[in-house]
Amino acid sequence: MTKNITKAQIPQKDSKVISYPNLVDSESLKENSGVIRNPGTDFRLDKISNIAINKSAVERRCTNYGTRRSIKKDKQAAWLLKAITLMDLTTLSGDDTDARVRRLCSKAKQPISNKLEKILGAESLDLSVAAVCVYHDMLASAKKALNNSKINLAAVSTGFPAGLSPLPLRLKEIEYSVDSGANEIDIVISRRHVLEGNWKELYKEVKMFREKCGDAHMKTILATGELGNLSNIAKASQVCMMAGADFIKTSTGKEPTNATLPVSLVMVRMIRNFYNETGIRIGFKAAGGISDTKTALLYMTMIQEELGRRWLEPDLFRFGASSLLGDIERQLDHFSSGYYSASYRHPLA
Repeated sequence: MTKNITKAQIPQKDSKVISYPNLVDSESLKENSGVIRNPGTDFRLDKISNIAINKSAVERRCTNYGTRRSIKKDKQAAWLLKAITLMDLTTLSGDDTDARVRRLCSKAKQPISNKLEKILGAESLDLSVAAVCVYHDMLASAKKALNNSKINLAAVSTGFPAGLSPLPLRLKEIEYSVDSGANEIDIVISRRHVLEGNWKELYKEVKMFREKCGDAHMKTILATGELGNLSNIAKASQVCMMAGADFIKTSTGKEPTNATLPVSLVMVRMIRNFYNETGIRIGFKAAGGISDTKTALLYMTMIQEELGRRWLEPDLFRFGASSLLGDIERQLDHFSSGYYSASYRHPLA
């Protein structure tokens, strides 16, 4: 049975997807695009000691995101194109090879096929992911493969994922990655400082990491699944922002429990409080377990409602993703043709 061709299959200058430029290509935000980098603040224990999170209220709020706003059809396609630009395309496996990293970088530069771009009328958007994230040993291959692109190069550091190697080695690891070309460093905190309530020690550690990063932006991984409760997560978020974190990030992707909406909401609310108090915008990265478009749209909805449209940009919001891009491409393919393609048609690496 032959299915009628959809409007989206006909390349048009005023394609439905491009009719949402404020979301997709961000032209209207150029005048407000600058983000003042977080210089950090003095450590203040009083900003931490009074933090207490109502778990029931957080969970109740999270149940509303998917029901209060429905994103369908051409609007959903526009949101998914935006989601692509918010990705840190990641490979952090023990069997990573130079060839796999090169293929991943090729996908980062051309995240959806030329044919699908043309059908969606998205050729002018010059789509790419925000960054490629790899282990230090893979930086040289990634840097060469990303040459002459606008894509950032990120490295996980400081004893990732456990963060239990000696402090001098963790500091050296940051130096090596920066010297090798990484302009973003994803560091992990010492969870024991949080679990033991050693907030000043956590502050000092993160501040040292920030100094070693230099001009490279620092994304601070809290490993929320190992911090015990939401109040600890909120306090750790506050301390890391005080110490100069450019982003706070949920997880390494290696913990039993990674990014969840309740955890993310708590972190996002702490970012909002920090901005209201200091005028400094801190980024948020959700990582671990975000592998389908439905979940990605929930996170984007949360960011839109809690922090506002400005945070839906790659300098302030990221997905740490490996398989999410494949699902987004399948959904966009379905939008254009009416059929779901097999997942093997959208390989990442």
